[in-house]
Amino acid sequence: MQRTRFTIFYDSLTLVFFSFLKSSWKDKALNLLSILFGYFLFANFLTKFISEGKNELLMIPVIIILFELIIRMKPLQNSKVYLFWMMLDKIRIGSVYALILEAFKLGS
Repeated sequence: MQRTRFTIFYDSLTLVFFSFLKSSWKDKALNLLSILFGYFLFANFLTKFISEGKNELLMIPVIIILFELIIRMKPLQNSKVYLFWMMLDKIRIGSVYALILEAFKLGS
């Protein structure tokens, strides 16, 4: 097939939205386990701090700084630590999901 602008655009769009289908089973399993672990860890973490009601003003900036560090320290894809960073990023995504879900539970 000829490489036109439309096919290049279509291939890049497919890569953005469906790139997870091209990954190996190991990557898919690690991504899913990392998301679930992040959700489980952060849901328990939030429940503990909500029930205690102290150190909230200290913990929120620390959590935001950790999330920003994870986002900004993305290594190159062919780096040795890229898989570890991907797992940390998926844990971050699971924890954000837990945070949003807890906010909906509390009605705020």
